[in-house]
Amino acid sequence: MDGHLPLARSELPIDTVSLARYLIGKVVVRELPEGVASGRIVETEAYVVGDAAGHTYRGMTPRNRSLFLEPGHAYVYLAYGISYMLNVSSEMPGIGAGVLIRALEPLEGIPIMRVNRGIERIRDLARGPGRLTAALRIDRLLDGLDLCREGPLWLRCSNDKPDEIGQSVRIGISRDADRLLRFYIPGSRFVSGSKSFRE
Repeated sequence: MDGHLPLARSELPIDTVSLARYLIGKVVVRELPEGVASGRIVETEAYVVGDAAGHTYRGMTPRNRSLFLEPGHAYVYLAYGISYMLNVSSEMPGIGAGVLIRALEPLEGIPIMRVNRGIERIRDLARGPGRLTAALRIDRLLDGLDLCREGPLWLRCSNDKPDEIGQSVRIGISRDADRLLRFYIPGSRFVSGSKSFRE
């Protein structure tokens, strides 16, 4: 696997939980006018078919239609009118489900991320789903984008495979809250949540 190529759609697992694990260690790339900013995915959450906490629970709407595309498309939405969230569609076309990208370890374009976030501390640039979209200037204009080809926003292969992938309940939800659908790199200082969520 060449670490500089986009993820091949043919290699994506057609299963939300499997994709959530598969994406750990891969790279989110954002191409901006002032340069490239990127980060290694260190934390994801799966929102599976029939998930009461998922945006597709009540079927397709104009807002969530990107989750019904073939795997590897961006679904971007505004949470609580404050922060954008980046998700990746994860099932066969017509079946709505997705993987939330929760945290990144900054790799390229750290000065760009610092300006976008208005902070200096590398650890906090993309540690959390709203922070990472702010750091990479991701908004609804990127909703529906094919992440398996180079463009304004895409997913890159990585030769840096995690030694271990942790698993826990998801963070900050009330419905289907006891399901172990959050995946992360144990011990990474870039994982979001309290210390217990990083171990």
